[in-house]
Amino acid sequence: MRSIGLLGAISIGIGGMVGGGIFAVLGEAVSLAHGATAVAFAIAGLVAILTAYSYAKLSVRYQSEGGTVTFIDKAFGDNILSGSVNLMLWLSYLVTISLYATAFASYGETFFSHQSIWLHHGLIVFAIILPAIINLISASFVGKSETVIVVIKVSLLILVIVAGASYVDTERMTPAHWGSSFSIIVAGMIIFVAYEGFELIANAAEDIKDPAKNLPRAFYASVIIVIALYVLISVITVGNVPEAELMKAKDYALAIAAKPSLGHMGFVLVASAALLSTFSAINATIYGNARLGYIVAKDGKLPRALMDESRRSGVPFNGILYTTLFSLILANSIDLTEIAIIGSAGFLLIFFIVNVSAYRLKEEIQANKYILILSSLLAFLALSTLLFHTYSSNPKALIIFMGFLIISTLFELIYGRYVRGQFFNREYKTKH
Repeated sequence: MRSIGLLGAISIGIGGMVGGGIFAVLGEAVSLAHGATAVAFAIAGLVAILTAYSYAKLSVRYQSEGGTVTFIDKAFGDNILSGSVNLMLWLSYLVTISLYATAFASYGETFFSHQSIWLHHGLIVFAIILPAIINLISASFVGKSETVIVVIKVSLLILVIVAGASYVDTERMTPAHWGSSFSIIVAGMIIFVAYEGFELIANAAEDIKDPAKNLPRAFYASVIIVIALYVLISVITVGNVPEAELMKAKDYALAIAAKPSLGHMGFVLVASAALLSTFSAINATIYGNARLGYIVAKDGKLPRALMDESRRSGVPFNGILYTTLFSLILANSIDLTEIAIIGSAGFLLIFFIVNVSAYRLKEEIQANKYILILSSLLAFLALSTLLFHTYSSNPKALIIFMGFLIISTLFELIYGRYVRGQFFNREYKTKH
């Protein structure tokens, strides 16, 4: 029975995007785009809204909790590309958990007078372990709490925007204070991970009422609302706080942005909201990634270790454990900038493939081919721009990202040919 209405579907999209992303990457955007930070968020939003068109069309035609995985399989069939993307998507969600956990630690440290590397890593571990325990105990708690948390964090962002509007110094956003055109585009691509999340609407497609109407509306409305939120938050941040001060507090820039209008209480309020938002985002992403692993493993495209009998009670036990373990390793091994780059690159690649998938299926999904060509081209150019910049500015992040690609491809070549093939052959012989 379909139980999610239009507002519920929009809430899923907004909740997926306005998680820890904006709290984590705002400072990164300012460091590159400077006075044009709002422009950078708008550019990233353009890629997101065009990709949302592909997701809307695909979701109406192929309503499945598999979402992205299902779309790529429908377009390309069971081959190396679709198999590799399955693992790449799973790995990309690990990166977002790491991003949220690192942001949690950065904002959490502001509540302590003495900071240290041990405190930072301790907070990261806490931010991942506790949500994992919650997921293991009660999967239903994740869904029940998420709607309330979405309302709280969006309300606090609106409060910061409204309170800070009269304090904006527009001079700080004039072209004289902008970064170069290339750095503005790069900033938009690095913070693209803040828009990751609208695709979660596709995973809930089977539960959404009147999907032919509500799915497209939910995709477009959620992305447009979040673009507006991000652009306005960027204006308040850059317009209210001198850039030098923002760079000193780069990892918790949004809390600093609340100070001019709301004082120290505003700082504490936003820092608290960041802790709540990043924690809830980790909570939801651990569950979502564990569930994704179960779905894909059930089809034989990921190791069967991600499947377990407890999934029947709503708790994908093994998936949660593996997601937690690898997230802990990533979050404690690489810094915030590298995590943002890897996360954005991962989702830009996946969204590029989804846009191409929509183009291949354009007749079946009744989509405009010119919009699909534009969305595919823009996603490809966005990814290429990000990787080109990363090559010279942060080679470690590029190496890790390329490592993910190589691991995903080799996994599919080895597992797909020698393990999955043998497993399905045995299954076929058993049945016949």
